[in-house]
Amino acid sequence: MPKVLIIEDDPEIIDLVEIHLKDLSCQVIKAMDGGSGFDLARSEEPDLIILDVALPIMDGIEVCQKIRKYQNTPIIMLTAKSEEIDRVLGLEVGADDYITKPFSIREFIARVKAIFRRTKLIKESISNGSVRFVFEDLTIDVEKRKVELKEQKVELSPKEFELLTLMASHPGKSYTRSDLLKLIWGYDFEGYEHTVNSHINRLRAKIESDMANPKYILTTWGVGYKFNEEL
Repeated sequence: MPKVLIIEDDPEIIDLVEIHLKDLSCQVIKAMDGGSGFDLARSEEPDLIILDVALPIMDGIEVCQKIRKYQNTPIIMLTAKSEEIDRVLGLEVGADDYITKPFSIREFIARVKAIFRRTKLIKESISNGSVRFVFEDLTIDVEKRKVELKEQKVELSPKEFELLTLMASHPGKSYTRSDLLKLIWGYDFEGYEHTVNSHINRLRAKIESDMANPKYILTTWGVGYKFNEEL
């Protein structure tokens, strides 16, 4: 039973989120301010944190920063539509995803399920002994969520890291854009494939020396993408 920590100061949102998390068979713990939320994150070691940006005592950005110093628990941030700068900051300080208020329950559930799928994939990689992948100059440490190219650290966003880890753990397997959208983002509907393309392009820009002739992430024409199995 996954344990989910909700850090939110709006009781109505807490109740709504809690109902649907329990429908997913989650154990729910709650905090209504950033300070107590951070304390619970440290003591309870949840499997997922739902974190509001605008919180009393300590805001969500600071909570996320402090949590990331100690643990890699997945974090979904909640933010108002007007707070674009907070969304950007949230991702930069280590949030895995964000949802803008007001949000649809369908979208919320999809994001949570996607986080749980990714967590399962990472745990399976670790249990199978595949904590660290080495492909020539590229090293991926799954447990530490660390990537190095030619012994230099590569800064990846959470989504970029998850795309890379997923494909690198199955070299040669082709993924359609829809596959990646469902596995990484949790979206189960069409029209968002451009999101995958843009993330693949940004990932390639960080790990490929020649974007026109990629070495690690290859295009499978007519299908999607795969990690080079010949390395």
